Order: sequence, then structure tokens, then C-alpha cells
Amino acid sequence: MRVDPGLSAAAVATDRTNDFALKIATVNGTGSASANGLLMQSIFRMGVPVTGKNLFPSNIQGLPTWYEIRVSGEGYTARTPEFDLIVAMNAATYNRDLADVRPGGWLLYDSTWPWELAREDVTLLGVPLARLCNEAFAAPRERLLMKNIAYVGVLSALLDLDRDAIATLLTQQYGRKKALMDSNFQALELGHAYAAEHFACPLPIRVAPLDKTADRILIDGNTAAALGCLYAGATVAAWYPITPATSLTDAFTAFCKQYRREPDTNKARVCIVQAEDELSAAGVAIGAGWAGARAFAPTSGPGISLMSEFVGLAYYAEIPVVFFDVQRTGPSTGMPTRTQQGDLLLCAYASHGDTKHILLFPADPEECFYLSVAAFDLAERFQTPVFVLSDLDIGMNDWVVPRLRWDDAYRPDRGKVLGPADLDRLETFYRYLDVDGDGICARTLPGVDPRGAYFTRGSGHNKLGAYTEDAPDYVEVMDRLARKLTGAAAALPAPVVREMPGARMGVVSLGGCNAAILEAQDEMAGRGMPFDYMRVRGFPFASAVEEFIAAHDPVFVIEQNRDGQLRSLLALETDVSKARLRSLKNYGGLPLSRVHVVDGITRALEEVPA
Repeated sequence: MRVDPGLSAAAVATDRTNDFALKIATVNGTGSASANGLLMQSIFRMGVPVTGKNLFPSNIQGLPTWYEIRVSGEGYTARTPEFDLIVAMNAATYNRDLADVRPGGWLLYDSTWPWELAREDVTLLGVPLARLCNEAFAAPRERLLMKNIAYVGVLSALLDLDRDAIATLLTQQYGRKKALMDSNFQALELGHAYAAEHFACPLPIRVAPLDKTADRILIDGNTAAALGCLYAGATVAAWYPITPATSLTDAFTAFCKQYRREPDTNKARVCIVQAEDELSAAGVAIGAGWAGARAFAPTSGPGISLMSEFVGLAYYAEIPVVFFDVQRTGPSTGMPTRTQQGDLLLCAYASHGDTKHILLFPADPEECFYLSVAAFDLAERFQTPVFVLSDLDIGMNDWVVPRLRWDDAYRPDRGKVLGPADLDRLETFYRYLDVDGDGICARTLPGVDPRGAYFTRGSGHNKLGAYTEDAPDYVEVMDRLARKLTGAAAALPAPVVREMPGARMGVVSLGGCNAAILEAQDEMAGRGMPFDYMRVRGFPFASAVEEFIAAHDPVFVIEQNRDGQLRSLLALETDVSKARLRSLKNYGGLPLSRVHVVDGITRALEEVPA
């Protein structure tokens, strides 16, 4: 029997080839991650831009989890809250999943057991997945796992996926495990055959081959950042496990096992330390930076809180170190597996007393790679902590980005490091003496030459490095540190500006908001409501940031936190009036979407006319 898949609803009756979103609802710990990755990668192999968002709980097993896949031939990568098809594999969330389907869409569910599901504007596609797998496989665990592959088979028919691409992926993954590979192929065929027999395939939402991914890769931000650390020459990583930053260390460890080896002896040329807590991890990284290594510590917001005491030491003693803050939803434990941009103020002024730090804001995994390299150069050039602030969405989800390029002519910027020849030209070396007037003092590395020895002080010291509690001497050093950080603004990655003809409005944002704002910018320009968009990539802010704000009215600051932390930084660190800056905030833990931006700006303009 073949079932009309419901083409009468106007919302999806037209051809939606390569322009739709689906969501897969499962239970955490049931092995669905491999199946969902298989789906996404097969679409990517068809040359079609695709994005996946994994919304998983912060427990090990048993709670609902969702995986969202957006297919966009136009290359839009932001999350969309509108789903054309939902695969409901968790009976506990059936009603919620049914409610999330776009009018005119489809709900695919396991019809092995009878369920009371009804919605007039949604077509139900029942497939007895459990029964099919129970009949085909003997082992209970195999039945559970293969049910996931079976729904991939169903979707391969409904969405017109390239079965050869799926087969290639399965072979690459399980080629050495013949029994497991055979089971996967059998489950895939079970699902495809059932859908082909019972439904009119494909649906109006389907995937058609394109050629838009040939020079692009699928990668998550933590892996890309780890690769950047490798290419930058990092040899020390210190960490304590925390979601969502742990996979950054895992990726760096895997890269180092292959590439950080002595060519002759095969001995490791890296030190990766799992410390007893985040404070200790910061101390290890700072100590390694003082000794001359390129060192970093990956963590998230709670870790930054614990590291703050050592961060102040690195700032005041002027020691290069890089911290990766993969932000999650706070405060306290918060929602560890949801995304946010809630650590901007924490990182900008981390530690007690007067401190200010260099921050970098990657927007996607591509920038995680390049800005990781920049972070080490900036840390050594300005002899100070540098924070790379991504977030869970960037760090743990797969993105389609341009293939990463590397210039083999790159040489690390070690900054003002004096060797024996440099010391020959000096009568006396003073660690905290600003000879060049740029706020940056020369440093030496321990053990290189006794003439470069000095006492590293986290206590009060004067410009000659001697202990002091004298007010003028203390103020002189603190003013120089402020001057050094102000001068760093010009060396940071420049803001990215995208203009629209006739725009008077401006939008300022950073990091993971970028994809949603770019899509919203296109939509609003089409509606006759254009805005120019500046994406900030570094703090302290470049002069271009203030100039952009001054040239636009109104200016919307879009960010993912409750308190408008970017807006606060702009008000504190520029001469722009806070009244000129209008906040648009999304902080529920889900990635920003085009809908949030368009609706937010539209409502704001209606409430307070420009």
C-alpha cells in the first residue's frame, strides 16, 4: 500500500529541494549519534551545504535528545526553529515533537505500537521500526542500534539521498568489522524498502546533488581550535574535564600522537596535563608560558571562575598564556550542554584588582583555527593572557566551512625575547623596564643566560622588577600595563563589516551569532529594511567599532546572554552613549536563529520608531 505523503498543505506543497530542516528525537545513550552523523555526512557528500545541531542532556543516558539537520542550498548555516520533518523515536516526547512540525510537514514515527497522534495539518508516516529490527536481528543491543540505521534507510527514500554515498560512509566506518557492516547495510535496506513500498517517495523536501562542498569540510570548532594550537606550535596543554571544552583537549591529544613526535626516537614532544582542578591547570599553563613554551588551557565559564586568581598573576607578572573558553549556559552549573555568550565580562576583566585582557571571538570552526594561531602570537607579543571565546554551538557541532589553508612561511611571533647576543648590548637587564615606549617590556627565558635572570613578581614591583609598596612606582607599572593593552587593539583581528545599500540601521554582534545575522540581513534587505552589520572579532575594541556605531542610527547589539554584556563592554570601553545601543538578546541556551533577529528588530522598531 502506498500512502500520499500529504501534499495538500500550502506551506510545503511547492518544491523545497535543498531547502528544509528536519529534527530527530531520540533517547540519550541509544546510539543515535552515529546514525545522525551518517545522515549529515551523506548530504554533505552530495555537494549540498548542511548543518547539524546536537541538543543533548547533561546526563549520561535516558533523557530526551534531539539532533537538528538543516539543508540549505544557499549555504545558510544558522539554526532554524522551523522543522519540515521530525523523526520521533522517543515516545516520551511524541506530543512535543508533533507540535514542532511546520504546518504541512511530516512526522515519522515507530508504528510498532499504536499511538494516539493527530494533527490535521501534519502527515503521519508510521514505520514499524522496532518490529522490523526484532525480526531481522537476534541480539537486544543490535536491535536497538540498528533501529537508528533503519530510520536512516527510511529517510534515504523520503529525501532521495544518494545511497552510494551512505554505503561508502558505512564501509569507511565499519570496513574492518564485517559483521557490523553487514548489519548496518541490512538495517538500511529494511528502512528504505519499507518507505519505497508504503509512501510516495521522495517528498517535496528532498536533496538533489550540488557542487557546493567540493572545497569545504565538515568540522567542529573544538577540533579546529586544537588543530590551530598544533600549527601554532603549542607544546603544553593543561586542563580539567568540563563540558563543552573537553573535546578540544581530546582532539589536541590525538593530533599530537601523530604529529608531535621526535622524528628519530618517536618520543612525544608535547606535555598534556590533566590537573586536579581548573586553578591548577591554569598554573601549569602559566608556568609553561613563563618557561618559554606555547601553552594553553581549555575550559568553560566555571573553569574561568576558578582560574581567575592565576589569571591575575599572569597579567601582572606579564606571562603569555592562552585560555580557551567554550562558553555554556550559566550561572553556576547552569545548563552545561546548552550554548550561551555569558562570559564576556568575566573574561575581559578576570581576576581581582584592575585587569583587562585580550579577547578573540571566532564565529565558526574556520575562525577557531585561524584565531587560535593568532592567540599565541598575541599572547607572546604582548606578554599577557589571551582568551579565545567560542561557545558550545561552535565548539561541539559540525559546520561546513572552507577548507583550512596554511602558509608554510608562517613563523611564530615570540615578541621581545632577548637572547645572549641581545644581552651583550645591555649594561643591565630589567624585566619591567619599557625601553621602546609601547608598554611592552623585553623578557628573557629561564636558563638561557644568567645576565637575563630576574625575579618574577605577582606582588607589587617597580619598573626595575624590585619589590615595592610605594604608590608612584606601583601606579607607573599599572599605567604601563593599561597602555600596553590599549595598544593591543590595533593588532587584533579587524572587525568584519557587511554593508547593504541604503542602510541607516546598524547591527553589532560577535561570535556564534554571525550565521543568523547574515541570513536575517538578507531577508530584511529584501523587505526594504536594510541594515549594515559589524562583527567584532577582538577586545579591546578597534577604533573602527566606535566609528561604525557613530555612523548608524539605530544600532542593535545582538548577543546571547541576559544582561547585554557586549553592550556593556561597548558602553564602558568606547565614548559611545549607552542610549544609542539597543539590546537584542537570546539566552535560552539554543543557538540564535534568523527568526530571533528579524522578529526582534521588527518589534523594536515598532515599539520605538527610529
